[in-house]
Amino acid sequence: VVGGAYGGFCRFDRLTGNFAYGSYRDPNLLSTVEAYNGTPDFLRGLDMSDDALNKAIIGAIGDYDNYQLPDAKGYSAFSRYLLNIQPEDRQKTRDDILSTDRSKFKEFAEYLEAVKENGSVVVVGSDGDVDAANSNSSLNMTKINPLAK
Repeated sequence: VVGGAYGGFCRFDRLTGNFAYGSYRDPNLLSTVEAYNGTPDFLRGLDMSDDALNKAIIGAIGDYDNYQLPDAKGYSAFSRYLLNIQPEDRQKTRDDILSTDRSKFKEFAEYLEAVKENGSVVVVGSDGDVDAANSNSSLNMTKINPLAK
């Protein structure tokens, strides 16, 4: 992408409760962090059409119950066995996804507000990028240099 990150994502681990935003090869560190921090307000003000809500639900179900080749099915079954995830647990998650309404997006904004207030910002980048971000924001990132000479 010209002038922006090569990609971005967010991920929630329902087993640990950890939520993370991520971007990679991102030349706009501060504006990306500001965009992430703006997500709760965005969700609070979201006016979602029925079509957009249906697409979001279909996308979530597609991610949750995605097609898997035999090796991936085996790995998933093994992981569920180790984590004691029962078929009833998975069905409850499906039911929760399928019953999602607009209010859930606004409710999720409150969780993301907690991420914004209590989360950590981690950057793998050059000294110059981290120094520039620290001098132009209140992030106060601590540099860790594990590959130091």
